[in-house]
Amino acid sequence: MRDPRSHGFYRYFAFELLSALILLNVPMWFRDALSARQLVSWSLGVASIGLAIEGFRLLRLIGKPVRTGVRSTNLPFENTSTLVTVGAYRFIRHPMYTSLLALVWCAYLKNPLSMGSVVLALGASGFLIATAFAEERENLQHFGAGYAAYLERTRRFVPFLW
Repeated sequence: MRDPRSHGFYRYFAFELLSALILLNVPMWFRDALSARQLVSWSLGVASIGLAIEGFRLLRLIGKPVRTGVRSTNLPFENTSTLVTVGAYRFIRHPMYTSLLALVWCAYLKNPLSMGSVVLALGASGFLIATAFAEERENLQHFGAGYAAYLERTRRFVPFLW
């Protein structure tokens, strides 16, 4: 929270807004469970879970997180010693933020006509995008030319598009 340039700063607000969005829409979560809107929402939820599992797995397995003696804004699994460029990371730089974006829009679709849902979904998405930009700056400093080359050949959130 002390460093607005850190990705953790933006991620904190993204999580807060996502939590509020989920809590706001809990009463609508299972209403009309087989409607087209709900099926799209459920699909985004499943994609969110799959990307999160794959992202965590690859960071742990390939990234080889290390303990650091200095106080860091990173969560322990983020302190990778190796740049991960396989699996989901082969196509997108931020599978876990993409996972959270999918969860945001999954929760939004539970009650899309609510002004609160619109505001919270847009806010959470904006903070997740800001988180990705901040983390890319940090990764450029940490991994250097290797990460710069990785930026050139991958997309931020959606393979081949964005």
